[in-house]
Amino acid sequence: QVQLVESGGGSVQAGDSLRLTCLATGRAFSEYTLGWFRQGPGEDREFVGTISDSSRAIRYADSVRGRFTITRDNGKNTMFVQMNSLQVEDTGVYYCAASRRPFGIVGLTRGDEYDYWGQGTQVTVSS
Repeated sequence: QVQLVESGGGSVQAGDSLRLTCLATGRAFSEYTLGWFRQGPGEDREFVGTISDSSRAIRYADSVRGRFTITRDNGKNTMFVQMNSLQVEDTGVYYCAASRRPFGIVGLTRGDEYDYWGQGTQVTVSS
């Protein structure tokens, strides 16, 4: 089992950058596929990106590709998402998630594919 805690959220202006961190405690962090999801006000949770256990495979949602970069450091049980050129539409609660399933060919893009979730961190982007 793994416990996940997100941090790094805040309120920024459009065009600014933020770096979110997901810190995991528990065993076998390096064996999990990890993901980032977000939920805007009044919206359903949506996929942001996912990274394989070895970091060799990463997939992004079309809405963030080219602006967001996901990395992980298995030695420190940590995953990051660097978010650049933030837009108002990026506002929401950001969640990290871990799955025992392998990344596969296309990555894990559905919430029900993940076994563990953090509590979320708020990101607010204003114009």
